[in-house]
Amino acid sequence: MVLLLIRHGTVDSVGRSIAGRVPGVHLNAEGAAQAARLAECLARLPVVSLSSSPLERALETAGPIGRALGLPVRPAPGLVELDYGEWTGRSLAELASDPRWVSFNQHRERTRIPGGETMSEVVERASVAVEEIRLASGAGTTAAVTHGDVIRGLLARWLGMSLDHLFRLEVDPGSVSAVELAGGAHPRVRTVNWRPGRPV
Repeated sequence: MVLLLIRHGTVDSVGRSIAGRVPGVHLNAEGAAQAARLAECLARLPVVSLSSSPLERALETAGPIGRALGLPVRPAPGLVELDYGEWTGRSLAELASDPRWVSFNQHRERTRIPGGETMSEVVERASVAVEEIRLASGAGTTAAVTHGDVIRGLLARWLGMSLDHLFRLEVDPGSVSAVELAGGAHPRVRTVNWRPGRPV
């Protein structure tokens, strides 16, 4: 199976604050345009299934893709955004002076978000979700809309990287990363951070 991991389109909080799992965070105009471009490009591929994180920004990205492919959007709760606990809703400028935030970004492998998750926990539950998608989809190409750090975490695991080095991987809003998965075989990362209009 080839899995296309799609980061949702951009929202106003990207690069400014921690949206986390707060409900009511929607794509902005740029994000909606990104979703439309993804739908146009992915409609040319033989995608057999489409899954999504349950958050609005992911579903709003998956919707146009599903319509273009003629596929329903399957819920994938295990691909939801990190649980940012006490940091949810706070600005990045505010968090910059919090030593726990600094530690989290330097040592993500083992640092727990206050009241939230560790990156290892995120990768474990996302890996379970991916395996469920693989078993349900068979050998075909499938797509899943999720969140930047979820994608980075999965890619890091598949590439044999420490989760402390997540930010060596660029995963932009509206981007696609592709990995070939087969039961019992090592994953093969094919593409990272491709966006429509940019060369692969």
